[in-house]
Amino acid sequence: MSDLLIYNIVHIIIILHTIMKTSTKLMMYSMMILAITLSSLNVQAQTLKTPRSASPEAQVSQTIGFTDITVNYSRPKLVDRRGQDRSGKIWGQLVPYGFNQNFRGTVTPWRAGANENTLITFSDDVKIQGQDLAAGTYGLHMAVYEDDKATIIFSKNTSSWGSFFYDKSEDALRVNVITKKAPKTDVLTFDFVEYGNDYTVLALRWDEKEIPFKISIDGKALVMQNFRDQLRSLTGFGWQGHQQAAAYTLANNVNLEEGLKWADIAVQRNSSFPTLTTKAGILNALGKYEEANAIFDKAGETATVAQINQLGYQFLAAKQYEKAIEYFKKNVKNDPKNANSYDSLGDGYKAKGDKANAIKNYKKALTLNPAANVKAASEASLRELGAM
Repeated sequence: MSDLLIYNIVHIIIILHTIMKTSTKLMMYSMMILAITLSSLNVQAQTLKTPRSASPEAQVSQTIGFTDITVNYSRPKLVDRRGQDRSGKIWGQLVPYGFNQNFRGTVTPWRAGANENTLITFSDDVKIQGQDLAAGTYGLHMAVYEDDKATIIFSKNTSSWGSFFYDKSEDALRVNVITKKAPKTDVLTFDFVEYGNDYTVLALRWDEKEIPFKISIDGKALVMQNFRDQLRSLTGFGWQGHQQAAAYTLANNVNLEEGLKWADIAVQRNSSFPTLTTKAGILNALGKYEEANAIFDKAGETATVAQINQLGYQFLAAKQYEKAIEYFKKNVKNDPKNANSYDSLGDGYKAKGDKANAIKNYKKALTLNPAANVKAASEASLRELGAM
């Protein structure tokens, strides 16, 4: 029941109460008026929401990292309900350029769709074209210009019909963008046309125009906060969550001190190759080389050939060539018929700049009937060194 309906009923009851204190005839007459009024209001309250044959409602969503972005809008077509094709008559005609005066005597932008407010919702704080915008839901409006420019407006007003009640004082943000010529789109469409780990590009397309704008997030900071929240729940009682969080800090070189604390918990609860090497890797990234190497050695004591190979490449990435060669040699000693072990040792020597030993080990790998990928890698390295 609407607020207006409630107000009207209460108002009528007050009037009736007053009338009842006067004449009986007047009271009966007033009762008839009340019955008719309530009947009318009841019809209003029971009005059905029916399907829209024109400009139906639509929703499009995209998740970037942990941030959800959703657009709710209505979709008009180029061909209207009377069958008239408005192709080429949208921009500058159906959608006038710039801001335009409405029936209220104020200037307004375009509603970026049809019917009610077009709404856009962000679950986290974002940047629009590099400018900050807080998490929340906004009315989305646009002012489109003839010179391939447009102004995107995010309004705090989300409950009005279209842009007719737009008020500049309610703007949360305005950004200017460049529009593009696009393949003809019959139905007005919002689409996420590009995305990465920490951004997406949202575009409105209609007729032969595209109006794109970039939405960015502080992805790493949001991931870290999400990890903190998750590790305060059931996930925090095990070791796997702490290991995953620590590994993320190492892979992305972010919040390493915090990652080290998570790595410590993971090792305490499950001392294994993955947890030990993650902790050692973080220590290495923090410049604590001796402490890191001791933990790497501990991890290598029970490691498989593949795990030792992984350790060797970790040291190569850190430009600790002697340590990498040490681990690659360990694999050659433990598994002298493994072609990949010699190929990896060749990589270690090549990275160090020892061309002769690199060539020697690549050629040895080729004599051991290597797998296709190992053979291709050894041959490519030999060609690079001018030895093939």
